[in-house]
Amino acid sequence: MASHALRYQFLRDQKIRMKINAWIRALRLRTLPLSVSGIIIGAGLAKFQLHHMECSEERRFWPITLLALLTTISFQIVSNLANDLGDSAKGTDNKNRIGPVRAVQSGEISLSSMRIAVFVSAIIALILALILINVSSPNLSEQSKFIYAILSIVCVFAAITYTVGKNAYGYRGLGDAMVFIFFGLVSVIGCYLLYGFEYEHVILFFACAIGFWSSAVLNLNNLRDMENDRDSKKNTLVVKMGFQKGKFYHGFLVLGGILLWSTGVIYHLVFMSWNTLVIISLCPCLLFLYHLYKLMNIAEPKAIDPELKKVVLSVFLCSVLLSVFLNWHT
Repeated sequence: MASHALRYQFLRDQKIRMKINAWIRALRLRTLPLSVSGIIIGAGLAKFQLHHMECSEERRFWPITLLALLTTISFQIVSNLANDLGDSAKGTDNKNRIGPVRAVQSGEISLSSMRIAVFVSAIIALILALILINVSSPNLSEQSKFIYAILSIVCVFAAITYTVGKNAYGYRGLGDAMVFIFFGLVSVIGCYLLYGFEYEHVILFFACAIGFWSSAVLNLNNLRDMENDRDSKKNTLVVKMGFQKGKFYHGFLVLGGILLWSTGVIYHLVFMSWNTLVIISLCPCLLFLYHLYKLMNIAEPKAIDPELKKVVLSVFLCSVLLSVFLNWHT
């Protein structure tokens, strides 16, 4: 009896561990560094401005930064879970897919459980966004608070409708544009303005660079999954352009991002602060170039998956190095 009870306990614990691991995989933690890159840049630029203000007001820098990071991560988790739900429900996630096996596709998590998870994560994301707006409220006008509240709802809606629903925009080739807007413009500029500063032109260069590189990450996913997406009628830009043109489009995104990032660094040096240490943030661009070299020599979509990590890591390193060396003297 004792051995039977122990075996039952072991099997139950093993089942629980497998379920927990399935949910962790569904969160797609490897996507999180990319999602917070824009926040790191926006916060870094804001910290630089605080240091050069005549007054000593901190404008709640660290609470806003922490909440902005948590809110962005929560938006990304909503997107990841909804993507798992939508692609599995539409049959796009299937045995022919090249990338990692998805939670619903594998049967580890049911469609109904994933629907609940998407709903709960969306509520959590909106709550965090409202808390962020409240903490930032001393720096914002009433109109700005309203805009941020609406923007939070739009972010959650966009995260879900990428693959969920009959008119999912990810199935109509609009994913790249939405990633550019939300990962680039909204993330960087939206974060920066939370601290109560006026818009600066230099921010746009960095925001657009992050937008280009984030779109490049999505494009890599689409290049990898092109054949299965085409068969599943998921009409991404790569499906519309074809594999070879998709690689050239990827080169445009990566090189365009490098150009924009370099322009932002030069702009900062010339017009804001002659702090040559920010040039170090250009170093990860060498990883981008190496990645492009590798990609252009790839003939089969299944060989693309390892390149995703290189791009995500490069974007994250650029953002961290820029923020660190902008404020090295503080």
